[in-house]
Amino acid sequence: MKIILNKDVSPLGEEGDVKDVANGYARNYLFPRGLALPYTEKTVRLFESRKAEIEARKAEKRGDAGALKARLEGLEITIIMPAGANGKLYGAVTNQTLSDELAKKDFKVERKRIEIPGNSFKSVGKFRANVKLYENTVAELTIVVQGQTSRHEPGAKHAPAKAAPAPAAAPAPAPEAVVPADAE
Repeated sequence: MKIILNKDVSPLGEEGDVKDVANGYARNYLFPRGLALPYTEKTVRLFESRKAEIEARKAEKRGDAGALKARLEGLEITIIMPAGANGKLYGAVTNQTLSDELAKKDFKVERKRIEIPGNSFKSVGKFRANVKLYENTVAELTIVVQGQTSRHEPGAKHAPAKAAPAPAAAPAPAPEAVVPADAE
Protein backbone atom coordinates (compact mmCIF):
# COMPACT_ATOMS: atom_id res chain seq x y z
CA MET A 1 0.00 0.00 0.00
CA LYS A 2 1.32 3.41 -0.94
CA ILE A 3 1.31 6.03 1.82
CA ILE A 4 2.57 9.53 2.56
CA LEU A 5 4.20 10.00 5.96
CA ASN A 6 2.53 12.65 8.08
CA LYS A 7 5.34 12.65 10.68
CA ASP A 8 8.91 11.39 10.93
CA VAL A 9 8.80 7.62 11.50
CA SER A 10 12.03 5.90 12.42
CA PRO A 11 13.32 3.87 10.45
CA LEU A 12 10.69 4.28 7.71
CA GLY A 13 11.27 7.87 6.67
CA GLU A 14 10.51 11.53 7.21
CA GLU A 15 7.45 13.71 6.92
CA GLY A 16 6.29 14.02 3.32
CA ASP A 17 8.06 10.87 2.08
CA VAL A 18 6.06 8.52 -0.15
CA LYS A 19 6.57 4.90 0.90
CA ASP A 20 5.22 1.50 -0.03
CA VAL A 21 4.34 -0.55 3.08
CA ALA A 22 2.35 -3.65 3.97
CA ASN A 23 -1.43 -3.14 4.18
CA GLY A 24 -1.64 -4.30 7.80
CA TYR A 25 1.22 -2.05 8.91
CA ALA A 26 -0.52 0.95 7.35
CA ARG A 27 -4.06 0.14 8.58
CA ASN A 28 -3.19 -1.11 12.06
CA TYR A 29 -0.23 1.05 13.04
CA LEU A 30 0.45 4.10 10.86
CA PHE A 31 -3.10 5.35 10.15
CA PRO A 32 -4.54 5.04 13.70
CA ARG A 33 -1.56 6.91 15.20
CA GLY A 34 -1.75 9.69 12.59
CA LEU A 35 1.73 8.88 11.30
CA ALA A 36 0.69 8.48 7.66
CA LEU A 37 -2.11 9.10 5.18
CA PRO A 38 -3.13 6.98 2.20
CA TYR A 39 -1.59 8.04 -1.10
CA THR A 40 -4.45 9.67 -2.98
CA GLU A 41 -4.78 12.72 -5.21
CA LYS A 42 -6.24 14.68 -2.30
CA THR A 43 -3.35 13.88 0.08
CA VAL A 44 -0.78 14.56 -2.65
CA ARG A 45 -2.27 18.05 -3.15
CA LEU A 46 -2.30 18.57 0.62
CA PHE A 47 1.40 17.71 0.91
CA GLU A 48 2.29 19.78 -2.16
CA SER A 49 0.78 22.81 -0.41
CA ARG A 50 2.79 22.02 2.76
CA LYS A 51 6.03 21.27 0.89
CA ALA A 52 7.71 24.60 1.72
CA GLU A 53 6.86 24.18 5.41
CA ILE A 54 8.23 20.61 5.45
CA GLU A 55 11.44 21.66 3.71
CA ALA A 56 11.92 24.51 6.19
CA ARG A 57 11.65 22.03 9.10
CA LYS A 58 14.16 19.70 7.40
CA ALA A 59 16.58 22.61 6.88
CA GLU A 60 16.22 23.52 10.57
CA LYS A 61 16.98 19.91 11.57
CA ARG A 62 20.06 19.92 9.32
CA GLY A 63 21.28 23.16 10.94
CA ASP A 64 20.71 21.78 14.46
CA ALA A 65 22.55 18.59 13.52
CA GLY A 66 25.50 20.60 12.18
CA ALA A 67 25.73 22.64 15.38
CA LEU A 68 25.49 19.51 17.54
CA LYS A 69 28.19 17.86 15.42
CA ALA A 70 30.57 20.76 16.06
CA ARG A 71 29.91 20.60 19.83
CA LEU A 72 30.31 16.81 20.00
CA GLU A 73 33.52 16.70 17.96
CA GLY A 74 35.13 19.28 20.24
CA LEU A 75 34.33 17.11 23.26
CA GLU A 76 36.53 14.46 24.84
CA ILE A 77 34.71 12.04 27.11
CA THR A 78 36.69 10.43 29.92
CA ILE A 79 35.28 7.25 31.41
CA ILE A 80 36.81 5.63 34.48
CA MET A 81 36.15 1.92 34.80
CA PRO A 82 37.63 -0.83 36.99
CA ALA A 83 40.46 -2.56 35.17
CA GLY A 84 43.10 -5.19 35.74
CA ALA A 85 46.85 -4.66 35.72
CA ASN A 86 47.08 -5.57 32.04
CA GLY A 87 44.63 -2.82 31.03
CA LYS A 88 41.61 -5.06 30.44
CA LEU A 89 38.38 -3.68 31.80
CA TYR A 90 36.19 -5.56 34.24
CA GLY A 91 33.17 -4.99 32.01
CA ALA A 92 32.92 -2.94 28.83
CA VAL A 93 32.15 0.55 27.56
CA THR A 94 29.02 0.25 25.41
CA ASN A 95 26.85 2.70 23.51
CA GLN A 96 24.57 2.86 26.57
CA THR A 97 27.55 3.91 28.72
CA LEU A 98 28.41 6.65 26.22
CA SER A 99 24.77 7.78 26.04
CA ASP A 100 24.69 8.09 29.85
CA GLU A 101 27.96 10.08 29.88
CA LEU A 102 26.64 12.42 27.17
CA ALA A 103 23.42 12.91 29.17
CA LYS A 104 25.55 14.01 32.15
CA LYS A 105 27.01 16.70 29.86
CA ASP A 106 23.52 17.80 28.69
CA PHE A 107 23.61 16.09 25.29
CA LYS A 108 20.49 14.11 24.45
CA VAL A 109 21.63 11.29 22.16
CA GLU A 110 19.82 7.98 21.82
CA ARG A 111 22.04 4.94 22.36
CA LYS A 112 20.91 3.52 19.00
CA ARG A 113 22.56 6.45 17.24
CA ILE A 114 25.99 5.74 18.76
CA GLU A 115 28.17 3.35 16.76
CA ILE A 116 31.13 1.75 18.50
CA PRO A 117 33.56 -0.29 16.40
CA GLY A 118 33.30 -3.88 17.64
CA ASN A 119 30.19 -2.99 19.74
CA SER A 120 32.21 -2.15 22.89
CA PHE A 121 35.58 -1.07 24.26
CA LYS A 122 37.10 -3.67 26.57
CA SER A 123 40.46 -2.15 27.39
CA VAL A 124 42.02 1.07 28.63
CA GLY A 125 42.99 3.61 25.97
CA LYS A 126 41.80 6.32 23.58
CA PHE A 127 39.02 5.40 21.15
CA ARG A 128 36.68 6.93 18.59
CA ALA A 129 32.95 6.36 18.13
CA ASN A 130 30.47 7.75 15.59
CA VAL A 131 27.14 9.40 16.39
CA LYS A 132 24.52 9.51 13.63
CA LEU A 133 22.72 12.83 13.93
CA TYR A 134 20.50 13.59 10.93
CA GLU A 135 20.51 12.26 7.37
CA ASN A 136 24.22 11.88 6.53
CA THR A 137 25.55 14.04 9.40
CA VAL A 138 27.87 11.98 11.59
CA ALA A 139 29.89 13.29 14.55
CA GLU A 140 33.05 11.55 15.68
CA LEU A 141 33.47 11.31 19.46
CA THR A 142 36.79 10.91 21.24
CA ILE A 143 36.58 8.62 24.26
CA VAL A 144 39.35 8.13 26.82
CA VAL A 145 38.90 5.02 28.95
CA GLN A 146 40.96 5.02 32.13
CA GLY A 147 41.44 2.16 34.52
CA GLN A 148 40.25 2.68 38.05
CA THR A 149 42.94 2.05 40.62
CA SER A 150 42.13 -0.81 42.93
CA ARG A 151 42.71 -0.80 46.67
CA HIS A 152 45.32 -3.54 46.57
CA GLU A 153 47.93 -3.08 43.93
CA PRO A 154 49.24 -6.33 42.49
CA GLY A 155 52.63 -7.29 43.83
CA ALA A 156 52.18 -5.27 47.02
CA LYS A 157 52.75 -7.25 50.16
CA HIS A 158 49.82 -7.30 52.46
CA ALA A 159 50.24 -7.72 56.21
CA PRO A 160 48.45 -10.86 57.26
CA ALA A 161 45.47 -10.24 59.46
CA LYS A 162 46.28 -11.10 63.04
CA ALA A 163 43.89 -13.57 64.55
CA ALA A 164 42.63 -12.79 68.00
CA PRO A 165 44.30 -15.03 70.57
CA ALA A 166 42.01 -17.83 71.62
CA PRO A 167 41.23 -17.90 75.35
CA ALA A 168 43.12 -20.62 77.18
CA ALA A 169 40.63 -23.34 77.79
CA ALA A 170 41.02 -26.00 80.40
CA PRO A 171 41.61 -29.41 78.90
CA ALA A 172 38.47 -31.44 78.70
CA PRO A 173 38.38 -34.26 81.27
CA ALA A 174 39.00 -37.71 79.85
CA PRO A 175 35.93 -39.88 79.97
CA GLU A 176 36.13 -42.55 82.63
CA ALA A 177 35.92 -46.11 81.54
CA VAL A 178 32.67 -47.63 82.60
CA VAL A 179 32.90 -51.29 83.45
CA PRO A 180 29.62 -53.18 83.56
CA ALA A 181 28.90 -54.78 86.91
CA ASP A 182 28.29 -58.35 85.65
CA ALA A 183 31.46 -58.43 83.53
CA GLU A 184 34.35 -60.13 85.29
